Amino acid sequence: MSEQVKNKGWQVALAGTGINLALGVLYAWSIFKGAIKTSIEKGGPGAFDWNLASINDPYAVCCLTFAFAMILAGKCQDKIGPARTALIGGLLVGIGFTLLSQSNAYMAWVMGFGILAGAGFGFGYSAATPPALKWFPSSKTGLIAGIVVAGFGLAPVYIAPVSSYLLGTVGIQQAMLIYAAAFAVIVCGLSFFLVNPPAGYVPADVPKAEGAAKAAPAKPAVNATASEMLRSGKFYILWITYFIGAGAGLMVIGSVAGIAKKSMGSMAFLAVAIMALGNAGGRVVAGVLSDRIGRMATLLIMFVFQAVLMFAAIPVVSAGHPNAVLVVLLATFMGFNYGANLALFPSFSKDYWGLKNYGLNYGILFTAWGVGGFVMGRASEMLNTQTGSFNASFILAGALLTVGALVSLALKPAKAATPATAAAQPVPRSDFMESFMRGWADFLGFTPSTPRGMR
Repeated sequence: MSEQVKNKGWQVALAGTGINLALGVLYAWSIFKGAIKTSIEKGGPGAFDWNLASINDPYAVCCLTFAFAMILAGKCQDKIGPARTALIGGLLVGIGFTLLSQSNAYMAWVMGFGILAGAGFGFGYSAATPPALKWFPSSKTGLIAGIVVAGFGLAPVYIAPVSSYLLGTVGIQQAMLIYAAAFAVIVCGLSFFLVNPPAGYVPADVPKAEGAAKAAPAKPAVNATASEMLRSGKFYILWITYFIGAGAGLMVIGSVAGIAKKSMGSMAFLAVAIMALGNAGGRVVAGVLSDRIGRMATLLIMFVFQAVLMFAAIPVVSAGHPNAVLVVLLATFMGFNYGANLALFPSFSKDYWGLKNYGLNYGILFTAWGVGGFVMGRASEMLNTQTGSFNASFILAGALLTVGALVSLALKPAKAATPATAAAQPVPRSDFMESFMRGWADFLGFTPSTPRGMR
């Protein structure tokens, strides 16, 4: 029986990874955007007739829809199971891309890619990680979350060159029709492998070394409801930091092909593919690292690193003929840091609020990803159009990431609290500043007084 359960766990994890490999077409948007921009500039019969300033709108709307669909999808995942939820996602993505294949109108793409495919991404993505986490012990939370979500980040490795080939041979409409069929079949087919463990199943925890036990977050003592989570000060700290980390990363991902085109020409899709390796690697590395040194420490390292990269990108990208190697390296490391968010925040959610209502709870937290992508993607495109360069976007992202690094320090558990209550006890929303200051005081070495929520 134990061998059978073990095998089922990896089956679920690999099926979830496969679903995310298909849904990761989102990260190939910069390839689609380049083809649309070329069509607008070329003009003629059948060309895209859009305003250049609105060219990123389908992507921005997709990020927003993706995130808010996660709330409904998370509820579905908790109620009807991951298989049916992922099946709905596959059908929505197939319908959305079919609509893209029939029209080049602005509203058709906002509806097809932004609304329908975005909702499909949310349903498929929300169903992939929770069942996998339920099969494994808490000591492997970061690792399993990192592996499953790595599929989403790794997808552009194959989607970028395939998209470049299809766009050049069969055109954008026919390419979208091929994707509609492929993604619907893959996601719907793999959905049947997503199963929750049997009732009462408790994975055996692997003993930790003494140093790792001190660094790793405590197991949740409660399974918080959504309302309890929303009364937690940590929820708002996590939401703000997720907004910043995801928004900054999505800003770069949505524009990387355009940035690389100056130095790489028609081979710019390689920058997207190589960045995807960093994106996927960041998810696995951050997941494993956070299991060893803690979530907060890992998040802080990633935010500081990402902020440095944003400021370092300014002289590289603004050069008349950017060095192709430097552009690819910057994009890859930015993708690495962005990917870390997608492993860390699901793990934070499980650590703080448990697995019983995980789908809904993480769906609500995931709205930060969508709002961040929408706001930063739209702001970046407007700044790029107005200034003619990416400099203002990098400055904005770098400044926000610096703020995010400072805010993330408030996630450090207070020394005065017991491990179980520090991670799981909801902190009233009115105590947000108390929670924030407690984390800062602990970080600076002071011993804070026992907060009201823990007396």
